[in-house]
Amino acid sequence: MSATWRFYDAHMSIDTLRLERIETASHLIDPIFRDTPQIFDDSFSRLLERETLLKIETLNPIRSFKGRGADFLLRDTGENRAIVCASAGNFGQAMAYAARHRGLPVHVFVPADANPQKIARMRELGARVVVGGADFDAAKDDAVAHAAGRQDCVFVEDGAVPHIAEGAGTIGVELAPLHLDTVVVPVGNGALISGIGRWLKEYSRRTRVIGVCAAGAPAMAHSWRTGRPVSTAEARTAADGLAVRVAVPEAVEWMRGVVDDMVLVDDDEIYAALRLLRDSLGLIVEPSAAVGIAAIANRDIPGTRVGTVLTGSNFAPDLTKSL
Repeated sequence: MSATWRFYDAHMSIDTLRLERIETASHLIDPIFRDTPQIFDDSFSRLLERETLLKIETLNPIRSFKGRGADFLLRDTGENRAIVCASAGNFGQAMAYAARHRGLPVHVFVPADANPQKIARMRELGARVVVGGADFDAAKDDAVAHAAGRQDCVFVEDGAVPHIAEGAGTIGVELAPLHLDTVVVPVGNGALISGIGRWLKEYSRRTRVIGVCAAGAPAMAHSWRTGRPVSTAEARTAADGLAVRVAVPEAVEWMRGVVDDMVLVDDDEIYAALRLLRDSLGLIVEPSAAVGIAAIANRDIPGTRVGTVLTGSNFAPDLTKSL
């Protein structure tokens, strides 16, 4: 087997995420990540001038949705080598959390400007964290180089591994019975929206799936529109979890069949959404988690009954002052 999960199960077409594995994941992954709160708040909906569902993915040990995919990957495959990955912080926490229960070492490569609280949390969970890439994609290059040619470890790329997207797709399993007009999903590497969209397009076909990228990191939005992976010169945004400069080809292919539209929101709109969540619901989330609210508030999102996913709450120490 190659030392990277990018090529795992390579006989499968990359344009297909398996519904049966999403179904399996909805029962198999750690219950602490499943069946998260789904709330309609009347006052919040009035502020957004439509019935708005919030799916809250922050009430778990790593405070983000990433645990779903990481846990499913290791449970379903039985991987027993050391894990190498790149992360802005949340995926690294997820892999560290899932791997430590199986006694697997985890090496996480992060950019030099990574959130220090995310770094501290990864280390607390037992990961070896290497800080230094100029940005997330540079850190990914360092992770690939570290794992290259080694048989004792495996590089896991979030956005390229079907199991991770399928684990995230369990959010779609939980949303489908609501038959929303539109689900608005933050897009970083594309695994989350690909998994959710794969399920909803089969079991809630009237539901539109709309992705949101930060305006300062539009690579995935441009990639979806052109139908091919696109890179940008830089990725600068307060939403560090969405700061993708180089699109992941597998995720671009997955998104093509399940995403109805992509929109961009700027940092000012993201901060306004963060304040709205804080002031109306008492929720403080990280900027990446608020882009769905920013899009519903500021873009022409169709539907009178919509929903979005609050993907994480691992915010930087200065966020509350910024608000």
